[in-house]
Amino acid sequence: MRIVGGRLRGLGLAPVGKGDAERHLRPTADRVRESLFNLLAHGNSGDPVRGAQVLDLFAGTGALGLEALSRGASFVTFIDNGRVARKLIAANILRAKAEAETRVLHRDATRPGPADSPPATLVFLDPPYGRNLGEKALSAALSGGWIAPAALVVWEERGEQPAPEGFRLRDARRYGETCLTFLQPLSPR
Repeated sequence: MRIVGGRLRGLGLAPVGKGDAERHLRPTADRVRESLFNLLAHGNSGDPVRGAQVLDLFAGTGALGLEALSRGASFVTFIDNGRVARKLIAANILRAKAEAETRVLHRDATRPGPADSPPATLVFLDPPYGRNLGEKALSAALSGGWIAPAALVVWEERGEQPAPEGFRLRDARRYGETCLTFLQPLSPR
């Protein structure tokens, strides 16, 4: 695994090794990440990455958040409660020399608590496939103030996900067995 674009392009990330089968640690493939960030950079609504406050839920290795940082995001908050994942994220932050632009929170992504930082304008959500954790995490992050009103959410799962309460579907793209569902919070009434 490596960073595929931006100022950190080519940076090798810490090897997953045996990973963490119990927590379904499954890094986003380089090819999918490259496609995702190309899509974001060349979308109709400008580049949502440049200058973004990023929230990486179920962060795993931290590859999505670090890719965003490499491509111009201003800050990334990683949330994961897996011991192996947190070690990988910390190692990758050190490799990227990104300690000042990141923080890692040891929290359950489905219960992050109230936000203690500016809300994210770009959210990556990569829960273990098929365990129905994504909707819970988005609901908790939205009610906790983690997600800005005009944020873009990118949800990685095995199949396209319906928009949960409080969100609207913008798009969905399939890359092999991976589906990326793009959401935005509904405007407050």
